[in-house]
Amino acid sequence: MPEIDIDHLRGWIGRTRDVEDSVTPRLVAEYRATLAPHLAPVAEGEAPLALHWCLAPETPAADALGPDGHAAKGGFLPPVPLPRRMWAGGEVETLASLRIGDRVVRRETVADVAVKVGRTGTLCFVTVRHDYLTERGPAIRDRQDIVYREASRPGEPAPPPKPAPAEEVPNWSVEANSVLLFRYSAMTFNGHRFHYDHPYATQVEGYPGLVVHGPMQASLLLNLAAARLGRVPARFRYRGVSPMIAGSRFAVAGLCEDGTFRGWTAAGGAVCMEAEAEIQRH
Repeated sequence: MPEIDIDHLRGWIGRTRDVEDSVTPRLVAEYRATLAPHLAPVAEGEAPLALHWCLAPETPAADALGPDGHAAKGGFLPPVPLPRRMWAGGEVETLASLRIGDRVVRRETVADVAVKVGRTGTLCFVTVRHDYLTERGPAIRDRQDIVYREASRPGEPAPPPKPAPAEEVPNWSVEANSVLLFRYSAMTFNGHRFHYDHPYATQVEGYPGLVVHGPMQASLLLNLAAARLGRVPARFRYRGVSPMIAGSRFAVAGLCEDGTFRGWTAAGGAVCMEAEAEIQRH
């Protein structure tokens, strides 16, 4: 395992950058075509929920990519010397809706860098905060937790999965096929190879197949929460539990009680992501 100089990496804390994009009719159409009918209803002229994760994607040149297809390390994000990267979780606070035609500025700030030792080895967490600003004012505040992990070891057993709840819960059933993964990667300009390059996903990163995007699962859970609660949640928190592998259908499920939604995605009887949403801010 490479040595991690945490003091050096924490030197990235406080770095900020602004990026801009527009909520175009084309992007909205692509988003709906990719995730419908599993989207919550919105008012005329408003953007579908969780579209903000498709805005202003990073666009590194081909010669500025790392071996995993992401931008090479050491730019805005710290150069963590661990090869495997995933979304670990995060939180979304909705202040106002995005509207079709909005010009949006996303203000990004590296908020924290921490190293932990877990059951799968050394982990490095990088927390990035985003403020999505429109001409009407702040619309969304978002925290993204990125986790970097050690390389896979040949024959290393996967951690035991968390079983999905045994009770029958009304859910959305989504087919996790390669077309879905391609469309979401294309919309978000996500070059991470384990979403589309099967030999890379299995032979280099050690997964049993292509990996379903964490933000896509979170997008579906946020939309389900809004559909079940009857309004856009003020706060939405989500946490990756285990990687979801493409190739079959997965469930997006949840229950509401006293203005709170608790949900999960599950595939093959195992929970992949958990989420909680609330109508009121606390």
